[in-house]
Amino acid sequence: MTDLQIAKTVTLKHISDVSKSFGIDPNEIEMYGKYKAKLPLKFIDKDKAQKSNLILVSAISPTPAGEGKTTVSIGLSEGLNQLNKKTTVVLREPSLGPVFGIKGGATGGGYSQVLPMEDINLHFTGDFSAIEKAHNLLTAIIDNNIQSKTTSLHIDPRTIGWKRVIDLNDRALRRVVIGLGGTTSGVPRETGFDITAASEIMAILCLAENLTDLKNRLGNIFVGYTFDKQPIYAKDLKAEGAMAALLKDAIKPNLVQTLEGNPAIIHGGPFANIAQGTNSVIATLMGMSHSEYTVTEAGFGFDLGAEKFFDIKCQSANLKPKAVVLTTTIRALKYHGGADLKTLTTPDVNALKNGLPNLEKHLENIGKFNVPAIITINKFTSDSTEEIKVITEFAKSKNIKVAVADVWGQGGKGTLDLAQAVIDEVEKGSANFKPLYNWQSSVKDKIETIATEIYGAEHVDYSSKAKANLRTIANLGLENLPICIAKTQKSLSDNPKLLGRPKDFVITIREIEIAAGAGFLIPITGDIMRMPGLPAHPASENIDINDDGEIVGLF
Repeated sequence: MTDLQIAKTVTLKHISDVSKSFGIDPNEIEMYGKYKAKLPLKFIDKDKAQKSNLILVSAISPTPAGEGKTTVSIGLSEGLNQLNKKTTVVLREPSLGPVFGIKGGATGGGYSQVLPMEDINLHFTGDFSAIEKAHNLLTAIIDNNIQSKTTSLHIDPRTIGWKRVIDLNDRALRRVVIGLGGTTSGVPRETGFDITAASEIMAILCLAENLTDLKNRLGNIFVGYTFDKQPIYAKDLKAEGAMAALLKDAIKPNLVQTLEGNPAIIHGGPFANIAQGTNSVIATLMGMSHSEYTVTEAGFGFDLGAEKFFDIKCQSANLKPKAVVLTTTIRALKYHGGADLKTLTTPDVNALKNGLPNLEKHLENIGKFNVPAIITINKFTSDSTEEIKVITEFAKSKNIKVAVADVWGQGGKGTLDLAQAVIDEVEKGSANFKPLYNWQSSVKDKIETIATEIYGAEHVDYSSKAKANLRTIANLGLENLPICIAKTQKSLSDNPKLLGRPKDFVITIREIEIAAGAGFLIPITGDIMRMPGLPAHPASENIDINDDGEIVGLF
């Protein structure tokens, strides 16, 4: 059966029943129909959260074959619940860009899904729309101030880095000229669009801990300079209050359910290749306030989402994860070992062995944070017994636990071995989380630590623009911010063609964006773009709605 057909076999619980099992009075939640609700922030209890066991699910470097991080996260939460550990899975919200593009939805699959899948993958509770509107409100205020003859702050349009955003893949909007049409239509200038998942507002929402923190961060957004070289922030334009008002509901995490009827929280959706790649601090703390175990995921490979999860999110919110589940597939390892995409379902032990260095590097990276790793083999029907044995023997040689998980085919039942391995590691108490770098180090030291330690680069080069950006950062007094590198997810390097475990490569930083409101710096590498394009045959071609109002072709 397809994911959608499987979902249709389930009778969903009313969201009020889900909230009861989560430990919140149904009269206190804000319902969005029968199966979705917003959770008020008052239900976060940081003392209780400190007692919860936070488990991060990450993965090896992603491939076109897919690794199934979200599916593993959901299945693991089901397995832990089956072992009588009260568990909540906390995930990101899907972006319409991948939904209508090439990647598809982000609600898991098979018997490890979060529901209602159609709602979650489309407009859900409107969070992305609110983020988009808040972002573009600031842009409109900026352009209005440039045009104004009475309240102008004399912003130099050439210094404005703040673009507009839209939650679609639209390459034609990457670079645009606005303000055409004469004196009543604004001041002409070059700008562009990013996808909403890359918006600094998204990053701010995902790192803010309450409304006051949200407003402070919004006010600290760096806009540009005046003609006499004075920095301008959103608070100088008196924009933060109205922007926060637009986000008054979006800041509240969303409660839904898994296929097995357990609570799931979905909130925020930054990509990991161009942003911090993990759900909101608020959502994570909400899950931890009401669960013995909290399972969350960080987007793409460990080198991107997980590094940012540890060095930005955990540092900012004082989170201390207890274990990392590193998702791998036999298909993906064969791809990293040189096998052709068309042959990945054919047993090939040699290609698999050649791909193991990618897995090995990610395991080494986990060790740098002093958190125990557990390998999970996300099982596919094409996996041979001999191939599974190769990975289990490799794990044994590294003294690392490994478990085969049939998350798609069996849901929680298929993850019982993995869930028990997680429990064993947590109860062993070996985790002693430490970040990779000190925020107080210089910007170049922080960038080079990530590039050499996590990616395995030999050296870091900086373009003339990036060097100018470093001087700007120093002049603004923002050198103590953490680093959120924008890099291809397809390789440990900044070259998507270098698979496996590349060595002796150079990372090139072409520019560094300032996200002062979110509280980090964004070095941009290679050809990475913050506005993706659609493929030749986008997924939207298959999506429709029938006469009964059912969405078809979404999965």
